[in-house]
Amino acid sequence: MNKKMPVRRCVGCQEMKLKKEMIRVIRNAEGEFMLDATGKKNGRGAYICPDPECLAKAIRNKGLERSFKQSIPKEVYELLEKEMEQIESE
Repeated sequence: MNKKMPVRRCVGCQEMKLKKEMIRVIRNAEGEFMLDATGKKNGRGAYICPDPECLAKAIRNKGLERSFKQSIPKEVYELLEKEMEQIESE
């Protein structure tokens, strides 16, 4: 029996991809933004491909802002960029 794999839309490229291939960005109850590598943390989540190009698109088209219905601090994008670099260098 085929198990259905969850898919999510990237806030950058707008493509549907497998959830486990993407990075989850969450906003918790305190309003803090963080990356959720496990995909299990509580909070409102948005997904982005682990690709700097998708992040650039998400920043340009305000994909994360739309997902969370609020403005995103610059530090969050910087954190995402750093994490992307770490993922690429692994």
